[in-house]
Amino acid sequence: MSADLILRNARFTTLDRSNPHASAVAITGGVFIAVGQEQDVMPLAGPSTRVIDLKGRRVLPGLIDNHLHIIRGGLNFNMELRWDGVRSLADAMAMLKRQVAVTPPPQWVRVVGGFTAHQFEEKRLPTIEEINAIAPDTPVFLLHLYDRALLNAAALRAVGYTTDTPDPPAGEIVRDAQGNPTGLLIAKPNAGILYATLAKGPKLPLDYQLNSTRHFMRELNRLGVTGAIDAGGGFQNYPEDYAVIEKLAAEGQLTVRLAYNLFTQKPKGEKADFLNWTKTSKYKQGSDYFRHNGAGEMLVFSAADFEDFRQPRPDMPPEMEGELDEVVRILAQNRWPWRLHATYDETIARALDVFERVNRDIPLAGLNWFFDHAETISDRSMDRIAALGGGIAVQHRMAYQGEYFVERYGAAAAEATPPIGKMLQKGIKVSGGTDATRVASYNPWVSLAWLVSGKTVAGLRLYPQRNCLDRETALRMWTENVTWFSNEEGRKGRMQVGQVADLIVPDRDYFSCPQDEIADTTSDLTLVGGKVVYGAGDFAGLDQGAPPPAMPDWSPVRTFGGYAAWGDARAARQSGDRRKLALSCDCAKACNIHGHDHAGAWSGTLPISDLKSFWGALGCACWAV
Repeated sequence: MSADLILRNARFTTLDRSNPHASAVAITGGVFIAVGQEQDVMPLAGPSTRVIDLKGRRVLPGLIDNHLHIIRGGLNFNMELRWDGVRSLADAMAMLKRQVAVTPPPQWVRVVGGFTAHQFEEKRLPTIEEINAIAPDTPVFLLHLYDRALLNAAALRAVGYTTDTPDPPAGEIVRDAQGNPTGLLIAKPNAGILYATLAKGPKLPLDYQLNSTRHFMRELNRLGVTGAIDAGGGFQNYPEDYAVIEKLAAEGQLTVRLAYNLFTQKPKGEKADFLNWTKTSKYKQGSDYFRHNGAGEMLVFSAADFEDFRQPRPDMPPEMEGELDEVVRILAQNRWPWRLHATYDETIARALDVFERVNRDIPLAGLNWFFDHAETISDRSMDRIAALGGGIAVQHRMAYQGEYFVERYGAAAAEATPPIGKMLQKGIKVSGGTDATRVASYNPWVSLAWLVSGKTVAGLRLYPQRNCLDRETALRMWTENVTWFSNEEGRKGRMQVGQVADLIVPDRDYFSCPQDEIADTTSDLTLVGGKVVYGAGDFAGLDQGAPPPAMPDWSPVRTFGGYAAWGDARAARQSGDRRKLALSCDCAKACNIHGHDHAGAWSGTLPISDLKSFWGALGCACWAV
């Protein structure tokens, strides 16, 4: 058999324990047919075989995100200004100003999660006054994690929040002394008010949503993601909101392999949802590129303990067990696996009571069910999960919320949130992901850096070394380990004969680069099923699969790209130059807002006549330098 494609002259980390290193691979029909040394692989080259020299580079299996809201994220990606990876609030606000200038009415400018105030040098969010100064007429919606949202005056007018608007049951519309909404929305204790307000914004038409989803997949490919499990999401209705991804799958335009879970949408209607879906949908239906993966992450609303560490831990209501029991029995009877969002051990322990009771009547053996998140899980709960044959899917939410957790519960309590090392020691199935796009960034390398270093994106060391992973174990968390969670073990996750040919060539050697550079990694070459879906740097000439320009023409993606505004050379250059100035500054007058980034204050990104008075009123001392 001659190969369709041979990749040679590389250092392949295969993750196949019987064949851990290779210098060449051969691919036919999207599957590895040979993984080994060049002298063994090159004889498979025929007259029509394409041979690519990888120039001695490190090659890894493609990364698979165990928890990504890719369907919802794709529908909206082209409308969102991403602050993921932006390191200063001054830069973020400059981006916002530029986007406001090109966004036509009645469209909004949306910054929808993926960042934390702690990542900024200024260590704060913008004020509503600052947003209003930039955008007096264009609605701006800014979501910070799942704890709050900032709306400028134009956005308040667009959503219709007034003195007469009542607070929803689980949220707060913050008001001034006269009872007028200020523009700050607080999640108490769940994110319902944030979901509902964002849903009031304009939506993209179908053809734009198709384009948007392709651009989101392209951004993921740029970061080395070749697969994901979609965890459903709030206001993501089945089957209506799946039409776009199904159309792309049918047309062969998916560049990320996707397994999807079905997420109930109606409180008190969860049983009806799953009775209907288990009759109309079939577990595992689909292909290697798009397949059904069971239920969750929301099974019943009474079991949802949202992860806002700025609020006290919510107590689940007494009806939780009964409602959860009804749904889990339906799933077990139909042999559907499930995933369940659970932040706190108190919720996990109560859910396990239900799972154990169902198991006595309907054995759960062979069902790949699992908990998501599990930041405060106890030893006892881990043992119970292991005994039932379940798994735990962890995500890097603490990389974005670790400071808030420490503030509420203390550094000692944060040392194992979650206790990944102990989970692995107990033999539990464990894998890694992001929970993007709102709670955290979709960048997988941030997760890998967090797993290895134990640090937040702001640099706070959360975990002692015993709860950190070596680089190979962390990589396995993002590759072969994820396949159990989609019931695809032996099909992907390693570079091994018979597995699908998904691989990446990172722009640096993951195994030898400095630890603090892991999060900055991107991919120079990404293959899915042996097909090049992204190329850059030395391999830019191989990239022929880019989607058409982002639609609409005012999309933030056209200017900024995605993570860390990589597409905007001007912003990157200015940010780099200013950072160099700040680092070289030897003055003794660091200010409360900009630190030593005096150029950030002097640049005048805010449309006001007297910058000195404006910044001075906020405590800026750059004017005294």
